Amino acid sequence: MEAKLFEPNLRLVPVEWRVSDTLVDYPAAVEVMERRVAQIADGPAAELVWLLEHPPVYTAGTSANPSDLLSARFPVFKTGRGGQFTYHGPGQRVAYVMLDLRRRKADVRAFVHDLEEWLIRTVDHFGIKGERREGRVGIWVVRPDGGEDKIAAIGVRVRRWITYHGVALNVAPDLEHFSGIIPCGVRGHGVTSIAALGIGASMAEVDKTLESRFNKVFG
Repeated sequence: MEAKLFEPNLRLVPVEWRVSDTLVDYPAAVEVMERRVAQIADGPAAELVWLLEHPPVYTAGTSANPSDLLSARFPVFKTGRGGQFTYHGPGQRVAYVMLDLRRRKADVRAFVHDLEEWLIRTVDHFGIKGERREGRVGIWVVRPDGGEDKIAAIGVRVRRWITYHGVALNVAPDLEHFSGIIPCGVRGHGVTSIAALGIGASMAEVDKTLESRFNKVFG
């Protein structure tokens, strides 16, 4: 039976923000998210945005093509989020977003659009023009030669109208680690990061910007 929807903004409480200062293993993070999603759905747990970094890992979303895994140089985990292959590792800020769409807007497309807007506003703070591309999930940056590189990935799952998984913003990861996969199944394009674009930004600065821009987009 479909979960009963609440009126938008009814009984919303402040979103909890959590920052992990040490690397979090991917399976452990998924376990925490699964538990929190159930707690939010059943009440009374608050919504949560969890900022963290993972040890080097490749994750395969529900649409992952096995041929897009070029080299299993790092552990590979199948995951329930949407999308294809993604790399996570140190220097990349992962934001797991657990929101209750029953009390916001029960529209997954609108939620993903808001995640994109959140990332665009975040990188804009650092002087980077991030853009959407039709048919290519994530946030893209145009190079001087006209080519395009992905600076942030998006992959979500929704259970009982509670969101989880989320976004991954490349702050200063080792971009060579992406060479073991076809990121998100998109060929002919590269990946970049805030650091690769010549901008010095600490993870703490990125976190502060993510929180302030989140509040502007999601309220």
